[in-house]
Amino acid sequence: MSENIDIIEVASPKQLDAFITLPNKIYADEKNYVWPLISERKEFFDKKRNPFYRGAKTKLFLAKRGDEYVGRIATCINFNHNEFHAENVGFFGFFDTIDDYDVAAKLLKVAMITLKSEGMEKMRGPANFSTNHEIGFLVDGFDKPPMVMMTYNRPYLPQFAEKFGLKKVMDLNAYLLTDRIPLNERHLNLVNKLKERFRIKIRTLDLSRFKEEVELVNRLYNLAWEQNWGFVPLPKDEFDYTAKNLKEIVDPDLVLIATVDDKPAGFSLALPDINQALIDLKGRLFPFGFLKLLWNIKVKKKINGIRLITMGVVPEFQKRGIDSIFYVETYQRGVQKGYNHAELSWILETNELMNSAARNMGANLYKKYRLVEMPL
Repeated sequence: MSENIDIIEVASPKQLDAFITLPNKIYADEKNYVWPLISERKEFFDKKRNPFYRGAKTKLFLAKRGDEYVGRIATCINFNHNEFHAENVGFFGFFDTIDDYDVAAKLLKVAMITLKSEGMEKMRGPANFSTNHEIGFLVDGFDKPPMVMMTYNRPYLPQFAEKFGLKKVMDLNAYLLTDRIPLNERHLNLVNKLKERFRIKIRTLDLSRFKEEVELVNRLYNLAWEQNWGFVPLPKDEFDYTAKNLKEIVDPDLVLIATVDDKPAGFSLALPDINQALIDLKGRLFPFGFLKLLWNIKVKKKINGIRLITMGVVPEFQKRGIDSIFYVETYQRGVQKGYNHAELSWILETNELMNSAARNMGANLYKKYRLVEMPL
């Protein structure tokens, strides 16, 4: 019963460890759950090292029944988001519980009260902590593990949120494309004609000029996405922090920059699905996890999938087919490098241009994620 549940705000390193590792216990028997790297999560929550916290206020909570932790939730006021969108919305995220509605309801209530007391007018989530991180409840497609930087939860979690009173505000689509679906010759010809007609060129990331390339991509990202629902511009320090972490796993041949008459017009980023290796590591790289990771990546070639994680075209050059060109180029380059499947995610359900481009490639909608909200 809810009377036996205590909610504790995380205030010590030991409690933070419990907060980070709790899902590993909740999903211990779930074959599709991917344990996050504990060391990476500790760095993410370190307010001195992660520049995200310079523009946000967060709190972490644990639910405890007796001597056992049974749930967790976080709240976030993202000042950059609220300033950009001119709204007072608070976010909840990192929401995981055992299969018990009482635990979920008490955590959501604490999050709601916390955000309301801090002047917020709406609560939205889940967001860990923003749209530049992992977001959304998985609501369809529970039969496969999540790809890199995507969430996973059991079906009861979004059901608990709905029962509590949170309503859908947006769905996010994830498409699956495999090398068993060859490129449509007509589509390929169209893409080649678009390149020629609009003088579009595609190049890959130049790691020897990493700093300059990151600055360019940061600028393109903020310009291309500024009209998208829920978008939050990434300040330079936060973008640099993200880029530094992704550099460890990025394949420069799958980071594409489009130019029109030599003017930067857009970019796309596909990452190798590192989750295919992480799923066996149980969250730890040491003492033997690092060797196992190297074995999976270098020897067994276990990573055979990629996730097209973000794609954007600046407004000046939109509606010229650059999005379709990115899809085709990523497909061709990925197949050449030995990848046999790709996830195109996430795409707002309202972004018909991108959804249509994915379908035209022959990709299948195979997962759906949901953001929910409620007034405070």
